[in-house]
Amino acid sequence: MKISYNWLKQYINITQTPEEISQILTGIGLEVESLEKVLAVPGGLEGLVIGYVKECVQHPNADRLRVTKVDAGGEELQIVCGAVNVAAGQKVVVATVGTTVYPTTGEPFKINKSKIRGEVSEGMICAEDEIGLGTDHAGIMVLDENAEIGSLAKDYFKLEDDYVFEIGLTPNRVDAASHLGTARDIAAYLRTKIELPDNASFTVQNLALPIAVEVADAKACPRYSSLTISGIEVKDSPDWLKQKLSVIGVRPINNIVDVTNYVLHALGQPMHAFDADTIKGNKVIVKTCAEGTIFKTLDGVERKLSADDLMICNAEEPMTIAGVFGGINSGVTHQTKNIFLESAYFDAVSVRKTAKRHGLKTDASFRYERGTDPGITVFALKYAAILIQQLAGGTVSSEISDLYPSPVASFTVQILYKNVHRLIGKAISVEEIKSIIAALAIKITAETEEGLSLEVPPYRVDVTREVDVIEEILRIYGYNNVEIPSQIRASLNNAAKPDKDAVQNQFSDLLSANGFNEILCNSLTKSAYSDDLETAVKILNPLSSDLDVMRQTLLYSGLEVIAYNQNRKYPNLKLYEFGKIYHQYQGKFSEQHRLSVFLSGNDQAEQWNQKEKPVNFYQLKAVVDGLLKRAGVHNLVIEEAELHLLDYGLTYKSGSKTLVNLGLVSKKELKKADVNQPVFFADFDFDLLLKQIGRNKIVFQDIPKFPSVKRDLSLLIDEQITFNQLKQTALKTDRKLIKEVNVFDVYKGDKLPAGKKSYALNFVLLDEEKTLTDKAIDAVMQKVAFNLQKEAGAEVRK
Repeated sequence: MKISYNWLKQYINITQTPEEISQILTGIGLEVESLEKVLAVPGGLEGLVIGYVKECVQHPNADRLRVTKVDAGGEELQIVCGAVNVAAGQKVVVATVGTTVYPTTGEPFKINKSKIRGEVSEGMICAEDEIGLGTDHAGIMVLDENAEIGSLAKDYFKLEDDYVFEIGLTPNRVDAASHLGTARDIAAYLRTKIELPDNASFTVQNLALPIAVEVADAKACPRYSSLTISGIEVKDSPDWLKQKLSVIGVRPINNIVDVTNYVLHALGQPMHAFDADTIKGNKVIVKTCAEGTIFKTLDGVERKLSADDLMICNAEEPMTIAGVFGGINSGVTHQTKNIFLESAYFDAVSVRKTAKRHGLKTDASFRYERGTDPGITVFALKYAAILIQQLAGGTVSSEISDLYPSPVASFTVQILYKNVHRLIGKAISVEEIKSIIAALAIKITAETEEGLSLEVPPYRVDVTREVDVIEEILRIYGYNNVEIPSQIRASLNNAAKPDKDAVQNQFSDLLSANGFNEILCNSLTKSAYSDDLETAVKILNPLSSDLDVMRQTLLYSGLEVIAYNQNRKYPNLKLYEFGKIYHQYQGKFSEQHRLSVFLSGNDQAEQWNQKEKPVNFYQLKAVVDGLLKRAGVHNLVIEEAELHLLDYGLTYKSGSKTLVNLGLVSKKELKKADVNQPVFFADFDFDLLLKQIGRNKIVFQDIPKFPSVKRDLSLLIDEQITFNQLKQTALKTDRKLIKEVNVFDVYKGDKLPAGKKSYALNFVLLDEEKTLTDKAIDAVMQKVAFNLQKEAGAEVRK
């Protein structure tokens, strides 16, 4: 959500800088994710000053040029000017040497000292289109006589740069989804007052355009306020309104629509303006329609309505989906002369279900889904009417219709001081507690020595319990103002071994020390990633279609991180994540801890003495083997991976259970996350890994006193034979003497028989009790060769 610093100042007297306001907002729970300076015009008129033309004579070498002497504030400049209207005695805008100007059209350019037809020119006298203030290029800008020579142009034109806060608004804080709501929080922190817009000038001029209103579903629409305005002129909005909306990323459309958007972002109250002349039967009915009714929305899409969709209808047909989206014929056009203005309070659950059903997300539905302020509809209606009359003319031609049969009550909450102190961890004075509560517009209805009885405004939909009020007190008091205890009393806890957190920390340390970065991703993901929706844990009320199921693997969240970095020119990644995956089987839910490891891009950047080297499968395998070795887990069965997520890879098993899958992610899965480079992925069953730790005890052994011996064998084998099969066969031959088996060369090619491949194996032999003799070594190697031939069909190449 974007909030304008200048806009905030309309509601609260702010003396703090934008950076200080950022710290305040973040401290009270409205985290500022970014702060951006927005210039009123490109370049902000930097380097432009007000000058006075003291002299203006004909250029000796050009009929259409003038040579002027300009006082730019204690400095006299000679400027060659081609404008037909330049003359002595004028006050003008001057771009001095070194200034970069930003024209309305075209690229910015820098002003340099130059010679024009033989005459020195030390700047430029500007037209409005040359500095981004308009489109007129008929001549230079001639300013009022009261313009101060040498003063800054941006001060003369009263341009005010703005700052935009990007706030990471959590779903429970819809009360802050407006400039007024954000200002309320700042005011509570600063203990100052809010200045609301002045609606005193609102009057009903006549009753020439009455439109009857009926609410048939008061549960889905508890309050519906409206009025009519006749005789308006629909046109472009003035610059101030366009600028207000553009700064926060809202595209201006016309003065009527822009006013409704302005009120939405100012007060948090969604509004809709109907062309009153298109309302058939001169009547508005808030109701549901028959199941399957066809309705075309503003985007031109025909939608089938549900019988539960609340609609704003006229006497004959639906006009808009209430609180979500307008109909194709419901909007205001440049031919509109009369409008029906709506300001309503809709049930959050009803709007959420309708918006989700039709896949529609709008600024209005965003607020209605979370709960708007039922008490502000009429105030917002009057404010919008005043602005419309100022910008579009017209007269208010009906009384305000306010259908509110059952007013929404405030939330009643009891708090005890002892609970405040206990949950916050600090004894805050009673006066401070009461001051914060009052600053939050929470009414104290009764007070005892033990606590307070409160009425919370209904727009604070997230403050309904004692603990919620205590949270409000804490965030305004300041989390940083709660001191860390000087001592913590604790008792010993006999935790199960191995300690999950300790193992996780060991793995994190090992991975981080080897250049990996830890990521932490959302457990919610999109169902498009699920190959088996039957076992997926679905979200009943998802915030969006991208967050509608619990993840069933850590792969896709990691791929999204890789895509994010890859799109920002950071393709070389080593990542890991500890997280959970979720499944359901026959109504029962399961939750598993996993560890994922990702390698993508290059292992090392190009340098003068080495070329770029892309990561490969064997680097991933080395990482996996290193983690297992660190955990003391061995004697695993290694098989070729048969996982649809991988093009190829290995599976490490403990018995019949899979401990790790690792390999190259298939192109099909990469495409789902828009990743365009190879990714190697390892997936650990962390719960199973914890059970393996401790089974194989690590026993200290002295360094061998006798030397080890190496021998090589070159084998011709069938293509389907794996190295692991050869290794296990060799180790079974003589477990006492054979310590290691490694492959150091693999060859496949047309020089070998069809279906064959060549492996070169290296064997490390060691007798811990004596020095090996050639005779003993040869005997072992002969047995190895025989067993490899017998069990794997291997042919020893000589």
